[in-house]
Amino acid sequence: MSDLIDDPEPGQNAPEFTVTEVSGAVKRTIEGAFSRVRVRGEVGRVSRPRSGHIYLDLKDDRAVLAGVIWKGVSARLATQPEEGMEVVATGKLTTFGGQSKYQMVIEDIAPAGMGALMAMLEKRKKMLEAEGLFAPERKRELPYLPEVIGVVTSPSGAVIRDILHRLRDRFPRKVLIWPVAVQGAKCAPEVAAAINGFNAMTPGGSMPRPDLLIVARGGGSIEDLWGFNEEVVARAAAASEIPLISAVGHETDTTLIDFAADRRAPTPTAAAEMAVPVRMDLMSHLDTLGGRLLRGVSQGTTLRRQRLADVSRALPRPETLLDSAKQRLDIASLQLGPNLQKMVQGKRLELQSTASPLHPRILRSRIAHLEERSNELAKRLGPSLVRNTATGRDRLNRAEQRLQPDVIRRDIKRSREKLDGLNRRFAALASSQVAAHKERLNSLERMRQTLGYTETLKRGYAVVRDDAGGLVTTADAANAAAGLEIQFQDGRVQTGKGTATSGSTPQKKPQKKPAKKTPPPEDQGSLF
Repeated sequence: MSDLIDDPEPGQNAPEFTVTEVSGAVKRTIEGAFSRVRVRGEVGRVSRPRSGHIYLDLKDDRAVLAGVIWKGVSARLATQPEEGMEVVATGKLTTFGGQSKYQMVIEDIAPAGMGALMAMLEKRKKMLEAEGLFAPERKRELPYLPEVIGVVTSPSGAVIRDILHRLRDRFPRKVLIWPVAVQGAKCAPEVAAAINGFNAMTPGGSMPRPDLLIVARGGGSIEDLWGFNEEVVARAAAASEIPLISAVGHETDTTLIDFAADRRAPTPTAAAEMAVPVRMDLMSHLDTLGGRLLRGVSQGTTLRRQRLADVSRALPRPETLLDSAKQRLDIASLQLGPNLQKMVQGKRLELQSTASPLHPRILRSRIAHLEERSNELAKRLGPSLVRNTATGRDRLNRAEQRLQPDVIRRDIKRSREKLDGLNRRFAALASSQVAAHKERLNSLERMRQTLGYTETLKRGYAVVRDDAGGLVTTADAANAAAGLEIQFQDGRVQTGKGTATSGSTPQKKPQKKPAKKTPPPEDQGSLF
């Protein structure tokens, strides 16, 4: 940059540079001097736009350094930067001429020691706990004997062999293995995808959906187990609809998936023991229950047999139950013969008393009379049947002629025409009557207004009343009144005591004709 900052020769003007030339010279100078640096500081503002790049600030107690992590680099980072985390960033310094600032292009970023990792882990744990992901009421019970067990782990490690060996010893079950990376940058997304993939399986499909999930990994440092502390893994474990056992690390290792899972196992082998019971223990327990069942049934049968024997001793013998019935039968059989003879004698006497009026001569005369009556009726029956048949046939023929469809249609048409005529007459009559009543009512109203005294006032007349409000129609009444009130068309006037002029002829007040009574409305008539 010496060619830009050298002093001009004395007496000459300073050289002129464009903004781009100055910005480029500054950029070359900074990138040449700081081509690769490692910076330790606290992560400040973190921005993740839709482009996939990460913009952040590295700061200490005196200064702030802007940084950028390009999209391709951010996808490979083992630790994602978070605000407040102390980190060591590796990269190079450069400038951004568009805003006249310098920044650091970060190629790698790592927590600054174990304390930073634990602080970030504790912060993430508090955030997820505040959201309720670790709440005990969200955890599900493990199935007692799952048919299919899904295992999320590395397919080449000793963990899967320990789990399969333990399941085979205790209770062999079907196992589905979802191979994942158990450390490094790919660990967290692959484990989360495996949990979501098992949950997305359709129950009863070609690939059976597991009844239980085990996420397992062997022991290691906190950096090795860091993939199971990622937020995406904890959220996937908490959202799993299939009960999940976390078996990550040894008994002293604790990760966030342990808090989000339904059950935590200290080791992968312990997870297999939690998943299934011991088959031999179950068989022994079944044998014990079977023996108890047989003993219970045998003892119950013995007790009931003894109870039956005790109750049967209190019952009477069958022979004694029939003795009284046999005795009643013997008494009834002895009484049957005499009773039958007595009943036959009584019926014979009753028959003789009934048959005495039935003398043969009387019967023959009655039969002869009935025969003569029957013969007479038989002679009259034939002509009567013929006449009745002919009469019924004639009536049937006449009715048949009347019931022809054409005749019925003509009758219906005539009746409809008659009904329409009556309706028209009724409507016309009703309209004329209503119009006549309305006209008569209007004329009566006009007559009422004409005969009223208010119309007379409009023609120049006045109404005189005394102080009591009575009408004054004579001069004497006016002289006798203490005061007068005269009503004109547009108001009333009060006057004092006055005297009528002698010789004046008082005007007679036109007598009000009695109002004519309104005749009652005429009957509207009826169709019937």
